[in-house]
Amino acid sequence: MASCSGKASKIKGEWRSKNGETILKITNKQFTMDSDSPIPEDYFIKGDTIFTSFEGNQPYTKFVVKELDEHSLKLEYPDSALVEFTR
Repeated sequence: MASCSGKASKIKGEWRSKNGETILKITNKQFTMDSDSPIPEDYFIKGDTIFTSFEGNQPYTKFVVKELDEHSLKLEYPDSALVEFTR
C-alpha cells in the first residue's frame, strides 16, 4: 500500500458502496457516511487504518483500508464487515 500521505490524497472524495446503500464522503478534515449518522466526524490515518471521532471524542472508531486505488476502496468496518466502494 501507499504511504500514509499517499493514502490521504487517494482516499479523499465521494465513494459509493457497490450495493448502493452507502455514500462515503472524505474531505481534508471530515469523514461522513450517510447510511449511519450523516454527522461528519474528524479523522486521521495511521498506517492502513482510518480513525474517526466526533469532535475529537474517544474512543476512536477504526476502519481498516484493505485495498485502495483511484477508483476503488475496500474498507473493513469496526464489526469486521468488508465493504467495497467505487467512485
